[in-house]
Amino acid sequence: MRRILIPVAALALTLLSACGSDDGEGASPTITVLAAASLQGTFTQLGEEFEADNPDVQVTFSFGASSALAQQIVQGAPADVFAAASESTMQQVVDAGEAPDSTPFAANSLAIAVPPGNPGKVRGIGDLTSPKVKVALCQPQVPCGAAAKEALDSAGLVVRPATEEADVSATLTKAKLGEVDAAVVYVTDVQAAGDAVQAVEIPKELNVTTTYPVAPLRAAGNPEAAARFVDFVLSERGQAVLAAAGFARP
Repeated sequence: MRRILIPVAALALTLLSACGSDDGEGASPTITVLAAASLQGTFTQLGEEFEADNPDVQVTFSFGASSALAQQIVQGAPADVFAAASESTMQQVVDAGEAPDSTPFAANSLAIAVPPGNPGKVRGIGDLTSPKVKVALCQPQVPCGAAAKEALDSAGLVVRPATEEADVSATLTKAKLGEVDAAVVYVTDVQAAGDAVQAVEIPKELNVTTTYPVAPLRAAGNPEAAARFVDFVLSERGQAVLAAAGFARP
């Protein structure tokens, strides 16, 4: 079935327009899933597999910074499922009464992505403090930015980034394009990038793990289908897809 990726900036308008449309008799019901940018590859695959098993449902995705998606939900954007990159971000949606208690489904940790050949000669997290090294971080309100700040603070390091990006995908792109010498992203993003970047590990004692929760939303237009999708993510089959992408169990 057709896969739709909606930019976050256009999400509310697109969803509100969709709510007023009618595809006609026999059209498959659609569920809209808002998911963290770091889930794009895995959730796209999960969506395809879910649709194959549930031909009566079409899944539409919007990927972006969890903080921006949470704000969309709290402001009333109609959607069916939310998958966030941190429990604190999901809690904002729960506290606003837009979702019941969520369920953890994956965990992730940080890594440093550098361009091929490692032109900045970044060997470890301490090298990010060098004024000669251009560093990209996620914005501090975004889960990947908050995790990076926690890791740097625990190491007693002060990093002045060359850029702070809106989500982890944009942060990784800076390293892919060679616009920075290093980008602090998730392990799964480095794995998915393949040869486009090289990985520099962050020691376990300094690294930060973030837990990803998922929840059906109270305003879901298709609550039964939304629950089915959440169950699929939590199933052994869904967990196998996440594990293959480098996610850990929560």
